[in-house]
Amino acid sequence: MVGSPPSKDRTVRFEDGSYFRFPALRWSISNFRQLMPTINVSRGLGSPVALPRAMQANIDAIRFTPIGTTQSMTWQESLAANYTDGIVIMHRGRIVYERYFGVLKENGQHAVMSVTKSVVGTLGAMLVAEGLLDAKRPVSYYVPELAQSAFGNATLRQVLDMTTGLEYSEDYEDPSAEVWAHALAGNPLPKPKDYTGPRTYYEFLQTVKPRGKHGEGFGYKTVNTDVLGWVIARVTGRNVAELLSERIWSRLGAEQDAYMTVDSIGTPFAGGGLNAGLRDLARFGEMLRNDGRLNGQQIVPKAVVDDIRQGGDKHAFAKGGYPLLQGWSYRNMWWITHNENGAFTARGVHGQRIYIDPGAEMVIVRYASNPIASNAANDPTTIPAFEAVAQYLSQSPVSE
Repeated sequence: MVGSPPSKDRTVRFEDGSYFRFPALRWSISNFRQLMPTINVSRGLGSPVALPRAMQANIDAIRFTPIGTTQSMTWQESLAANYTDGIVIMHRGRIVYERYFGVLKENGQHAVMSVTKSVVGTLGAMLVAEGLLDAKRPVSYYVPELAQSAFGNATLRQVLDMTTGLEYSEDYEDPSAEVWAHALAGNPLPKPKDYTGPRTYYEFLQTVKPRGKHGEGFGYKTVNTDVLGWVIARVTGRNVAELLSERIWSRLGAEQDAYMTVDSIGTPFAGGGLNAGLRDLARFGEMLRNDGRLNGQQIVPKAVVDDIRQGGDKHAFAKGGYPLLQGWSYRNMWWITHNENGAFTARGVHGQRIYIDPGAEMVIVRYASNPIASNAANDPTTIPAFEAVAQYLSQSPVSE
């Protein structure tokens, strides 16, 4: 996408899907606003609050052994292995490591993909803690339009923890999976003349059918977060982009506005549409590491952070089929490791991550453009790499 215009063999478009094919993905994932409609997530009118720095060059040399291998690698080597676009590490409130690769620059914004779910889940959990939402009520209580769908008799808690029983496949490798029908409904471009399916996220959600029973097992499905977004909008009168700005983003001391992609009627994609600056997402993670406080103010109730860290039903999670995540759970749309440091994480396709390690007093945010969507492609490297950095920082005081 260099030139005025770019050469035909280097032009990326949203309409033909070329933007999502590797290696074009490495450009488009940092430039979504140039390709599709978006809604702003304002940082507010206050001045940015600078993050202190205490850089630690030795992090690049940290060694670890990827899961399933006997050959160790360095932290620096892992960045290329996972197609890292940008990464920042905070320790005790200070940036100790920050790198950018490819087209992403420090003043750029990058798609966080399904990390969006954890951000929206945090908003939903805040409304539950404040009494504006009752997690025990069925979804249809808040959105009657969903009464005849699979979500009608699911509780809000089952949506928040993704234990709903839905006929919906999230397999990106299967072109017939429902995730693609969902994406087509949310596509803001005009539909073919013979198209008769849903044309918005809201319309699609009403077509989701039940499969199995709610509450029996964990099933990671993006539509749960879109339902939560609809509930939030109905109860507060503001869509998730507006509420995110009002309740969180404008209070972080952020450097940049964020933005969210939208469907044809301007509904933000709650399941994966957030784009943000790297350091600003680190501010969000650092706020949660500090029990919801940042810059001298309580942004998220401590009870919400406590509830996330406590985790969800491990037995339900085990039914989700994640062999590399044994012993984990899922709560309020966050992935809980239950490791000795109490780490919890937000995960997005192609390698996006917020990793919060309370025991090591560490936050890692990574942007990436791995050609394989599933996190199973990077988890064998990512999980031990993050744990190795946590161990190193726990044993190495921050430089003054």
